[in-house]
Amino acid sequence: MNILKSLFSSPPAPLSYMKLGPDGSKDNPLMIQFFTWESQVTETSWWKHFENEIPTLAEMGFTQVWLPPPNKAAHPEGRGYDAYDLWDLGEFDQKGSIATRWGSKEEFLSACRVAKEHQVDIIIDAVLNHKLGADRVEEVKVIPVDPQNRLKALGPRQEIEGWTIFDFPGRGNKYSSMRWNQEYFTGLDWDQKTQTKGVFKIVGKGHKGWSKNVDKELGNYDYLLGVDIDHRHPEVQRDFFSWGSWIIETTGAVGFRLDAIKHIDRGFTLRFLQSTRKSTNSRMFSVAEYWSGNINSVLPYTRAFKGETAFFDVPLHMNFHHASQHYSRYDLRTLMDNSLVKIKPGHAVTFVDNHDTVIPYISQNEASADSFLLVQVEGQSLESWVGDHFKIQAYAVILLRGTGYPCVFYGDLYPNTECFNENIARNLELLVKARKLYAYGGTQDYPSTKNCIGFVRMGDSTHSGCAVILSNREDDYVHSIRMNVGRSHAESTFQSYLTTDGRVEIDAEGWGEFTCFAGSAQVWVKLES
Repeated sequence: MNILKSLFSSPPAPLSYMKLGPDGSKDNPLMIQFFTWESQVTETSWWKHFENEIPTLAEMGFTQVWLPPPNKAAHPEGRGYDAYDLWDLGEFDQKGSIATRWGSKEEFLSACRVAKEHQVDIIIDAVLNHKLGADRVEEVKVIPVDPQNRLKALGPRQEIEGWTIFDFPGRGNKYSSMRWNQEYFTGLDWDQKTQTKGVFKIVGKGHKGWSKNVDKELGNYDYLLGVDIDHRHPEVQRDFFSWGSWIIETTGAVGFRLDAIKHIDRGFTLRFLQSTRKSTNSRMFSVAEYWSGNINSVLPYTRAFKGETAFFDVPLHMNFHHASQHYSRYDLRTLMDNSLVKIKPGHAVTFVDNHDTVIPYISQNEASADSFLLVQVEGQSLESWVGDHFKIQAYAVILLRGTGYPCVFYGDLYPNTECFNENIARNLELLVKARKLYAYGGTQDYPSTKNCIGFVRMGDSTHSGCAVILSNREDDYVHSIRMNVGRSHAESTFQSYLTTDGRVEIDAEGWGEFTCFAGSAQVWVKLES
């Protein structure tokens, strides 16, 4: 019977067992993405800036921080997504500098130590799909393919000069002795001999073509950018598995954000997670970026990874984006439809915006080489910024409802040159505080009308709960929804939390008439005597 049960039982939902916050804490866990695409500060490094902010983040209730890729990039200002050397955390003189854009290895590890002292977990952004910034070219046999259909050849086999040799002259053999060449790649996008850009599939002895265990977009989406890694190669796997354990042990990080997994062989990614979790921590955290607003594309990936990773809820983000585009024409009662958090809440890391959704708004003149390359590749799929007029409503949904694991974007909370709105930041800080103090217990929904919905968190033995109303009307209307906050709050008074002048009297059965101005959000909490 036990054997049969194990054969047919589903693996546990990732968020049910992975580490999300301090052991033993009963406070709600919360993640922040601590960077934007253009992140920089004057007079200090980004790592030092982060270290200085850790006490404040901990006090606010953040339990995990997703940091930008710490590895050496292809050029000094690279963000790390243009991955040159994963083993160089700002330690070696390579690609024009010792430090990365974010700072030195010493500064990075110092920030990690301070975070641990404040019980704030570090999440490493793992860029495992590709490499850029090769040290030398070599002759590579390729077949040019259609960028819009990578299964369609555009010409015969030919020989090009490809930037595929990575010597790591500054690092030498420290940490890893592996040297990369064309043997370990499946494709590239530049012929140095003819100065031609394209998508070139590497062929010849030992090469297996594109991996079949990737997304089927564009025929086969194994190739994304730069020099694409062949994750089926045993030596590639050994180096990555070793790096996974090393980066966790070196930094004390709790886990990974996995970049661009739709382009990486699924079998490799699963084994990478299993291997690293086995060698480090069984509760290792992982969240994968599979960028698709189509829930039917996301769900097969959640099954394929057998509970080893959570996923960013891109379908919910796209709902937020569409709601902000359509204003009062959008039916708020459908806001959660076809989202990961509704269908598989134990797999869903929810978010409103991130560094990718900001990228299309960077001009070509301002963009670095790697950022503009990403715009060209992902382009339209990432043009999904949530408008300011709906931003707080969206954050109220992910921060105050009872399902999913929310991630706040640095760009919405901290002053920056890309997307900062002072009013949004002020209200977002209040919502973060409300999550920490009030948003506990079961969730009861009140889908009142097309343009106004509400929900109540019923609270628990130590938290009083809250009532929330969202609106997307575009006039001066004042909404009202009758909601029940529970008999334990009978004959009490609730006060508005995002403003200071509202009061609601709760009757003997726990009912109250809660209000919200059109085009805004309001949170109501119990007035303590």
